[in-house]
Amino acid sequence: MIVAIDGPAASGKGTLVKKLAEYYNLEALDTGSLYRAVALSMVISGDELQDHNKALQHSLNFDFRLTQSPDLRTAEIGVAASKIALFQDVRKALFSFQRKFATNPPAGKSGTILDGRDIATVVCPEADYKIFVTAQIEIRAKRRLKELIERNQPAIYASVLNELRDRDVRDSTRKSAPLQQSIDAFTLDTTHLTADQAFKTAQKYIASEPINRQRI
Repeated sequence: MIVAIDGPAASGKGTLVKKLAEYYNLEALDTGSLYRAVALSMVISGDELQDHNKALQHSLNFDFRLTQSPDLRTAEIGVAASKIALFQDVRKALFSFQRKFATNPPAGKSGTILDGRDIATVVCPEADYKIFVTAQIEIRAKRRLKELIERNQPAIYASVLNELRDRDVRDSTRKSAPLQQSIDAFTLDTTHLTADQAFKTAQKYIASEPINRQRI
């Protein structure tokens, strides 16, 4: 069983993935953490984010343990990650890791669930279930602001809103694997939903859809 979750930043993907992974006994991967880890690796090394060759080197050799670093969730690394994600070679380098993860769940797990920007369209087009999570950008900005404040990171609503707008543009207009909804994905608008309500809505979708027979 493979579940693909896509959507823009701060739409509620991460929380939904955690709940679905626990309920369905799935191994979860936040693919955005891979790009953040590469970006963090570059920042630690003092390399310029615009250096395509350096970005590729880091994507091929980054320490996977960086995906667990608390620094991964800073606004600075989030912006940096969206910039290096524009490099097609970087995306290709991380693609094979994501594919291997998706198709090889650990023993005892019922499958995998991945979230990102291009899971249903590029990484796992054969996914059994595809959900596109979205929300009004003002709501997303408020959620991100709350996250940053809870982590004791200085933030201003207007700045967070502008950063999200910039990220949306970068994510949706990049040449390689842009953010877009798969034509067969279920749309989950979380603008007016709590985390539990979003989870229950996703549950109903999965229960109503037959498993993707193309993978069997």
